[in-house]
Amino acid sequence: MEQNSCFTLGQRVHSSTDPRRVGTVKYVGNVEGYSGTWVGVDWDNGGDGKHDGSINGVRYFQARSQKSGSFVRVQNLSPGISLLQALNLRYKSHSTKEDEGEMYVLSASNKRVSVQLLGKDKIEDKLSRFEELKSASISYLGVSSPGGPAEIHAAVPNLKELDLTGNLISDWKDVGTICEQLPHLVALNLSNNLMTQNITQLPLLKGIRVLVLNNTGINWSQVEILKHSLPVIEELHMMENNISTIKPTSSSVVQGFDSLRLLNLEDNCIAEWDDILKLSQLKSLEQLYLNKNKLTSIFYPANNKIQELLSNHESCEESYLPFQNLRCLLLGSNNISDLASIDSLNSFPKLIDIRLSDNPIADPGRGGLSRFVLIARLAKIEMLNGSEISGRERKESEIRYVRSVMSKLADSPEEIKRLHPLFVELKNFHGIEDERPSVGAAGPQKMASGLLSVTLKCVGPSIGEKLPLTKKLPATTTVGKLKVLCESFFKLKSLKLKLFLQEEGSPLPMLLDDEMASLMDIGVGTESTILVDEES
Repeated sequence: MEQNSCFTLGQRVHSSTDPRRVGTVKYVGNVEGYSGTWVGVDWDNGGDGKHDGSINGVRYFQARSQKSGSFVRVQNLSPGISLLQALNLRYKSHSTKEDEGEMYVLSASNKRVSVQLLGKDKIEDKLSRFEELKSASISYLGVSSPGGPAEIHAAVPNLKELDLTGNLISDWKDVGTICEQLPHLVALNLSNNLMTQNITQLPLLKGIRVLVLNNTGINWSQVEILKHSLPVIEELHMMENNISTIKPTSSSVVQGFDSLRLLNLEDNCIAEWDDILKLSQLKSLEQLYLNKNKLTSIFYPANNKIQELLSNHESCEESYLPFQNLRCLLLGSNNISDLASIDSLNSFPKLIDIRLSDNPIADPGRGGLSRFVLIARLAKIEMLNGSEISGRERKESEIRYVRSVMSKLADSPEEIKRLHPLFVELKNFHGIEDERPSVGAAGPQKMASGLLSVTLKCVGPSIGEKLPLTKKLPATTTVGKLKVLCESFFKLKSLKLKLFLQEEGSPLPMLLDDEMASLMDIGVGTESTILVDEES
């Protein structure tokens, strides 16, 4: 690979021996105490360097971290190669065994799909005929430029999907050149390319429907400029960009993006739900990914809130029902801890898929809600934390929830209405009667109606193989009493037991650690499974 004799400040480079080791030139010149010319590089991976840009008490540049900077000889750096050179390197050179694991293409949903090695010779032959290439992945090959005029179009005229992850592309003008030469391109992945702030020379990207900008350093101000070049964009991915605020330029709400169906803002720094409300007028938005942000609460905006957002902006010719087409909202790994946030999800008109895992409110271990409670409180949700809610699971969850509420707040209807907005509706829907002390002939019948059919399954390593038992237990049975019963049922007198409730759709069983709580209190329903384990 041909090497340049000098580099310029701000230029993106990679190690000549490892194209995955990428950084930015911060200094070119002499270093005191060492002969010759040195290039100071601030590496993207903070642990790839040796210092912060200073050596022997002399500062030459300021690196991003204490160990991200280093000085490198010119011959040990590469300025990169053209896109066509990378295509030749990936698809026309003979792959080694190590390369075989890298053979994949980019799917329409922007996921890497491995190429089966069966019939590999035929595949390589087809891929080497560039005019037939529809999808190409040339990630981490040091691509730094489009190459000569029109050479991309001449080589791959039918390319529809291009993955440029982890290369040296930084200028939006180069992105425009690539897209203009590929008239059929619909999906472009620029992840892990550090893009410049200037987007002024970007042409109209009239065919791009999927754009992936994960970890590119982009901010929302750039997005506001970028949207004018993306008239038909349907999916926009912007993970890991340290985005903390959403600031529309010409309005208080984000406008345009008329075709945008999926917006991915995962792994950013957004803390205020008011910022997310600025997306509420995106009329085509169906999927919003907000996992791994810093949100503490959410709410569905009242009409006056939307009017407040729109009031001072004449450019907003019409308003839409907030999040009118949103079907999927991913909120995992935030800091949501209040019941009001959960209940507000019922107000989203079309929301059926929600992720709440790794939030305090959805973690029973931190005092949060169990899966069955979440299902009962979220009346329209069909998918929770990636697991489909069956009709049977919903019915059982709602009944368990109602009985659990009745056991705690039976004498305080006002409190029930405040804390459990759907309680009365669910209670009436399932025909659950208030439980009162039974007398006379009704006694045995009432006792039977309060029995739960529970399957007990031993899982402790010292317990040995024992067949599961299904028992009918009063709903008032406490966890402590159940432990005593399990000792008797399974003849486990010498072991100290702990019990777990195994819930359908939950990845982990819930520890039953409150010995005074009844089965009704913790929401155990009929046909539930309780795991019998031993203390370690």
